Amino acid sequence: MPKPHFVFTKFQNSFRVHIPNLEKLSIPDIQAIEAFVTKRKGYFDFTSYSFVLQKRLEYEEFQKLVEQSGLDVSLENKSLELEIKPRVGFGQYKGVYYDELPDSYLLWLKNNYMGREKAFIEEEIKNRNL
Repeated sequence: MPKPHFVFTKFQNSFRVHIPNLEKLSIPDIQAIEAFVTKRKGYFDFTSYSFVLQKRLEYEEFQKLVEQSGLDVSLENKSLELEIKPRVGFGQYKGVYYDELPDSYLLWLKNNYMGREKAFIEEEIKNRNL
């Protein structure tokens, strides 16, 4: 029997642990994982093969927690690269993402805007090959 494989994914305010090989695990292994989650007041979702714990943890803290529990698992840290897109901070398009602006407005800004968001405008023009 394979040992459980935990894939730890950190989000902005939480984390999730996915067990991609859950179907291949023995019943005692699944029961041990469920006991681990329950003991820490977590929630095990069998439909998504994942669990969450109430406490927010970093990967290193989670790794120590698993080691202390005595579970024999392989751990993987999956990092999500969150793309932060800039938004227009002025004028009629305030709050709109730069990549959603009309070409004509971007070109107008290129020649008429001299504020601190000039780099975003130039980058978007470059991305569109305008």
